[in-house]
Formats: sequence, C-alpha cells, structure tokens
Amino acid sequence: MKTDRKTKQFLVTVSAGKRLIGKALCRMACIQEALRSHTLVIVCGSTNAYAAEEILSMIHQEEGFDRHSFLRGIKAAPWQKGIKSVYSGQDVVIEKGIWKKEENLFDAAPRLKRGDVILKGANAVDEAHTMAGIQIANPRLGTSAPILECTAGRQVRLVIPVGLEKRIPGSVAEAAALVNGPESTGLRLLPVTGDIVTETEALEILCGVQVRLTGAGGIFGAEGSLYLSVTGTDEELQKVSEVMEGVVREEPFGGLPREG
Repeated sequence: MKTDRKTKQFLVTVSAGKRLIGKALCRMACIQEALRSHTLVIVCGSTNAYAAEEILSMIHQEEGFDRHSFLRGIKAAPWQKGIKSVYSGQDVVIEKGIWKKEENLFDAAPRLKRGDVILKGANAVDEAHTMAGIQIANPRLGTSAPILECTAGRQVRLVIPVGLEKRIPGSVAEAAALVNGPESTGLRLLPVTGDIVTETEALEILCGVQVRLTGAGGIFGAEGSLYLSVTGTDEELQKVSEVMEGVVREEPFGGLPREG
C-alpha cells in the first residue's frame, strides 16, 4: 500500500532535548488551562529550568528568572569538583497566569487541588514510559512528599519532563526495590506515574509525528545524545525540521560559577 509518510533522523543533544521538552510543555492543554484558571507549580531542576523559561516567556513574565540557578541538586562529573553549586530552591508558582515570585512548592502545596498542575523532573524513566523514578536523598522525601500528598491525595495533575538520557531498561519499580532495601547504600528511588514527557512525546505534541529512538551517544558535546527517527508527511517533517533548527544549537546547561 502506498503511503505519503516518510522517516527522517534527527540528532538531539541533551540540552537540545531539554529545550525541546520545554517548548512542548507550553502546548499541553492541561498546562494552558492551569495558566488560565488554576495554579501551575514548576519544581526546581535542570529540565524544568527550560520549561520555566519557556512558560514564563510565553506569559511575558521571564524577567528575573535565572535558569542556571533553578536547581536543588546536581550531578556533575567527578573532575568538576571545582564547581560551586548555586541552588535557588525557589520553584516557580504561577497562579491564574501570575508568577508568585515569593512562593515555592511548599508554600503552594497546601492549597493545590484538582485542575492544578505540578511539573517535577525525574532521574529515571523506563523504556515504555509507563513510570519514572525520582532519586531521593532526604529521609523525609524532600519535594516528593508534598507532591505525593497533592497528586495521590487531592488529584493534582503531575507532569514529568524527563530526557531519554535517563532511560533505564525494564521496570522502575524493580530498580526501586533493589536500591531501597535496607542492605543498599546510596540514593533511594521513588517510582512515580503521571504525564511523562520525553523528547519523543515533545515532538509528537509539537508536530503530530511518530517518533522512535533508534540510536544514542556521541562525543565532543554530543555525549548522551539521541538519534530520533521521525515518521510523518512531508509537511510534518518540514515542521519537525523547523522546530529542530530552533533547538539544535542549544549549548550545554553549564553556567555554574567555579570556586575561587
């Protein structure tokens, strides 16, 4: 059977993927509705930093936002011990389209209800995208505690932006069982469900195409990169090319000052 659908491959670096996810989140109906009539909370994290930047720009309130300090913790290469970690810990809370600059997740959580949305990044995502995992260092679960209370207890919507460089084989639940046992040391892992948005979902949201991960990796700045095979019509693929042109040269996150 003849078809007018074709497949084209695109290389997506980690930083380009973060930007791509951020742009797609702006198009999600639940986020647009939260911006109009409810509350949107964007929890600190490197992927969410791009989301906050895109969303605040969309509502013309980006002044004063610093993507590079929108963090609560980082993982850096062992040779980056000279990096001084600057964590703002200041989540973005947007209530009916207005950025409440003085508030964070812990301030907003008690009043969140159905219709409100929380964006929370993750550290693991399974290959089928049915579950994500959040690494936990705080014995009281840190930001995950109020999020679980809101999402499980009050049906607040959880959107999980997470890049495919964080994919793990098999089940996140099984990985959590392994590292959460009393005989295990190191970070714990909290399995969570919600609207998981990776680079594949991002392109589907933005361009209406089918996307499959068909390769990964690289060097000279392409470490952790993805090869995405995108299937669509000529018109859809042209749209993908235009979207990718806008993110492909995104520089690595970086930006943290060094000690001394």
